Order: sequence, then structure tokens, then C-alpha cells
Amino acid sequence: MSLMLILASASPSRRQLLTNAGLDFTVEPSGVDEDEIKLSLVAERAGAQDVAETLAELKACHVSKRRPLALVIGCDSTLACEGRLFDKPPTLAAARRQLRDLSGRTHELCSSVVVARGGARLWHHNERARLTMRPFDDTFLDAYLERAGEGITGSVGAYHLEGVGAHLFSRIDGDYFTILGLPLLPLLAFLAEHGIGLAASRGTST
Repeated sequence: MSLMLILASASPSRRQLLTNAGLDFTVEPSGVDEDEIKLSLVAERAGAQDVAETLAELKACHVSKRRPLALVIGCDSTLACEGRLFDKPPTLAAARRQLRDLSGRTHELCSSVVVARGGARLWHHNERARLTMRPFDDTFLDAYLERAGEGITGSVGAYHLEGVGAHLFSRIDGDYFTILGLPLLPLLAFLAEHGIGLAASRGTST
């Protein structure tokens, strides 16, 4: 019998990635105060990748303590541009300001995925991607925000690459799944080693 799999995240894009990959899992957000933890880490001069990894581990372990027999997936993504860390914009107005700051510049997206069991980290993987936004004016930005809608406030970069956010970029270097918020391929390889995946879901046949 395969282990129970839990995603410790309310992120629609991460949930969709796991669903599209054919995994059987439940969603249980961690409830971790990400903003407070991030402020503390930034005060300690933690880098973007360290912030992502720490938050991913805290989320996974927090839920894992409640569900000690399950494998719990925690994820986080942090965006850095020229030494500045960016958070999810709370409003479309904040998204507008953020996108103006990123326009014409290259930023780095650091993603981390952690799997915990019994309240302790079992495995983790970090990935980085570099994305260059093309310069754009207010007319373009108005059209983008109208098409993208409030949903982009749930993304650290104020964009969904799988949607109209693709229009923002002139160059992308990095794994596609990582940019969507989850280094999926290394995670699938790890889960397969623990009997979770397509082969496990099919069972045995005669």
C-alpha cells in the first residue's frame, strides 16, 4: 500500500501540476506565517534560495507533525532582482508597481521543494531560473493587468507564465515547472523511489 501524499500548499498552480502528473494527493495548507518568517530571514541577510528552502521546509514539517505517517510536500518560490527580494503583491496596484520595477530587467526565481515525514525533512531539491522581462509601457501594462486579473496577486512575480504572463518576457533560462513554483521532475523521481507514481497507481496486472 502506497504512502499517503499531502501537498502543504494552497497554491492552485502547484495543485494543478501534481494533478496533471497523475498523482493521488490531498491538500492541507500549513498555516505557517510566511510573512513573519521571511522578515526575520531577510533581517538575517538570508539569500533568496535560503528563504525559499527554509519556508518550504517549515511548511512541510508543520503539516508532517500533524500527519506523521504521510509524505508531505512543502514548496516555496522567492524572486530576487538586483539584490532586492519581492513578495506576492497584495493588490493589482502593487502588482503594477512591481512589474514596473522588473520591466527591462533580469530577475532570478528561486524555488525549493521539501518532502517531510514524521515531522522531519526527508528530502529536498532547489532550482533557480533567470527571466528577462522586455521593456514595456503603461499601455501594455494596462492591457496585461486587465487580461491577467486578480489571480496574479497569488504569484510572487505577478505573472503566470502558462498564461498571458508569457507576453512579459524576452528570454527565459530555467526549468518550466520550477518557474510555475515546483521543481516537478526531481520530485517525481523521489516519489517513484517510494512507490508513488504511475506504476504504483496501476497496481499489478495479469
